Amino acid sequence: MPVEIPELDEMQKEYKAAVEKWVAAIREEEALASTEHSVADIDRWEEAEETQEKLGKAVVDAKCRYEDALREKFFNF
Repeated sequence: MPVEIPELDEMQKEYKAAVEKWVAAIREEEALASTEHSVADIDRWEEAEETQEKLGKAVVDAKCRYEDALREKFFNF
């Protein structure tokens, strides 16, 4: 079944939203690198790193789904 334009629009929207969440997580991680030097701050910084890595993987997954749908729509594979 061919991919329809509304489906592509939704996939593009999901990809962009995933990127925005990832960018926000990267900025949060960077901000935590600029805080005081305490064990609690290091813990928060490490947690932020884990979050941004997880969100980065979600971006890659969303991009792959979108690219696959584009290939199917325009090249039938």
